[in-house]
Amino acid sequence: MSELSTKHLLGIKYLVKSDIELIFETANQFKEVINRPIKKVPSMRDLTVANLFFENSTRTRLSFELAEKRLSADVVNFSASSSSVSKGETLIDTVNNILAMKVDMVVMRHPKPGAAYFLSQNVDSIIVNAGDGAHEHPTQALLDAFSIKERLGSLEAKKIAIVGDILHSRVALSNILCLQKMGAEVRVCGPATLLPKHIESLGVTKSTNLLETLEWCDVANMLRVQHERQNLKFFPSIREYSQMFGIDKKTLESLSKKIIIMHPGPINRGVEISTDVADSNQSIILDQVENGVAIRMAVLYLLASKKEINFAK
Repeated sequence: MSELSTKHLLGIKYLVKSDIELIFETANQFKEVINRPIKKVPSMRDLTVANLFFENSTRTRLSFELAEKRLSADVVNFSASSSSVSKGETLIDTVNNILAMKVDMVVMRHPKPGAAYFLSQNVDSIIVNAGDGAHEHPTQALLDAFSIKERLGSLEAKKIAIVGDILHSRVALSNILCLQKMGAEVRVCGPATLLPKHIESLGVTKSTNLLETLEWCDVANMLRVQHERQNLKFFPSIREYSQMFGIDKKTLESLSKKIIIMHPGPINRGVEISTDVADSNQSIILDQVENGVAIRMAVLYLLASKKEINFAK
């Protein structure tokens, strides 16, 4: 298959395995491009992408912007705090006003789950979900899975642990769906209060024992505690959380095998992961950041190529 089965990237649940494989294959080609002296290709020249971030973001916004510029797209950045949204304008009106300026594609992060899907049903543009509340973050899951595949050669039958604040994490849900579609086995681990009640209905196992989980897995994806999404206290203290669910060098060295350590960022060093682990040769955190640009280039390119536009102008 040489094109995606979907018009938008709203979530991993809307992708099939062949879509993910095509994105990975395309990202491999773009990874070669971004490691060349001249890092730009004209693939999206004459197209305009609007980045709409209704929630704070550094890495995802920069990664998308860089991906768009590497593809030679024109880029418009929109911040909700300085926009008419703060004056009461609706999401649809805001986006339609932007589209009236002849924008071809919208990359959106929004605090409300389902916002990207809602937009795709109500405006005439290609929509890329850059994170919707605690629901999905599809490009993060794609770059995480791509990074594991790059290191291990395959995702088939690999054991992946997602550790930390599963309850409030859009990264966890997207990762679970993506890894399972690629044949991996997934376990979530964290305090019982941060593991969703019916998480096992997604086909994952769950554990509150970090050491046992680390012995089981090939890869541990460490998530931060999302205090900004919590209105209750889910554990006694950060210190206790770190002792029970944080990884340091001593923990890694106590294991019977070497495992890969990942983190979607931002890292709370000294809480879920120590500095010596984050910077160790078992960590692929910086690979994830590099791969994020290649994956987002692949997604944008593949979605744009479905749009009926003559690229050869």
